[in-house]
Amino acid sequence: MIHTSYGQQSRFSMEKMLPAPMEGSFQMDGYWVWGASVVEDGGMYHMYVTRVPKSYKFHPGWMIAGEIVHAVSERPEGPYRFHDVALGPRGAQYWDGCSTYNPQIRKHKGRFYLFYGGTRHPYMQPSDKELTLQSKWCISSRFNKRIGIAVADSPYGPWQRPDKPSLDVEPNTFYSYLASNPAPEILSNGHVYMIFKGRAHTGEGKYSKMHLGVAYAESPDSPLKVLNEKKPVFVQGEAEDPFLWKEGSYFYATFKDHRGEYTGEQGGGVLARSKDCIQWEVCHPAKAYSKTIRWADGRTTEMGNMERPFILFINGMPAYMFFATMNGTHTGFDGQEARNIVIPLSVD
Repeated sequence: MIHTSYGQQSRFSMEKMLPAPMEGSFQMDGYWVWGASVVEDGGMYHMYVTRVPKSYKFHPGWMIAGEIVHAVSERPEGPYRFHDVALGPRGAQYWDGCSTYNPQIRKHKGRFYLFYGGTRHPYMQPSDKELTLQSKWCISSRFNKRIGIAVADSPYGPWQRPDKPSLDVEPNTFYSYLASNPAPEILSNGHVYMIFKGRAHTGEGKYSKMHLGVAYAESPDSPLKVLNEKKPVFVQGEAEDPFLWKEGSYFYATFKDHRGEYTGEQGGGVLARSKDCIQWEVCHPAKAYSKTIRWADGRTTEMGNMERPFILFINGMPAYMFFATMNGTHTGFDGQEARNIVIPLSVD
């Protein structure tokens, strides 16, 4: 990114965020719940979200024991009810056999496309005490992170999962170590653009900082190809958890400002735009969201973590924004509760 944009802005802005309803969150007893994505079908709202058993610490438990579950509601703001497991474990012989996470659901021409991250490791599942960021389980699962696209004719499944990653790593690129966190946009003509997170190999067992790149496909069922000569499109600071959409002649993206280098708030959200999804500029104002939440009962809470932004559009307008949240401090995933919340957006 070279400059800040003062021109045409998105219909979404931080100022449109209304107080969050108390009953709008989705959580499950005995699980950490993380990263919701929602689609409407037949008057019902379908949420796809990662859950991780609380028998593990959330981080890095999601790397070895995540599964994507499906919840439903009659209202976009919820509350959502658990319905079924959409993508569960299926064995280490599969690229996504041990853990699935970070779902992004999209609907196109009556079919449902579930973009997600998956990984595996070759070992027996560890105890919580054995599982650390330096353990063999975590090292293997991080190294094997890839992106997939599951397809179904109904939001209830069954889901056809790819036998190989839909986007794999590639030597001598910014995603030579791992590829993760897909954020797709399917245009009306079927063309797919997808921002994703990558890390590069930097030495034996070492990897680079996070960078975001862009892939493209002619249709949701066509192969993804990485654009921009396989170089990242966001190179300032560390950025992750993107969400992508097209509005008029511009692409827009919001993503987590991991170090606070764009917005001044560590873990806050950035808003950016692009004509071609490759050359990006930060909007003015730059901040898309804050970790401080206003609740409908009048309380204000600063979350330890507020990530995985997702905007639900209704009649072409940004109407609700979903987040994965955790209490605790901003220094790590040290909270006791992880759930997804929804924030209504003003449509004025």
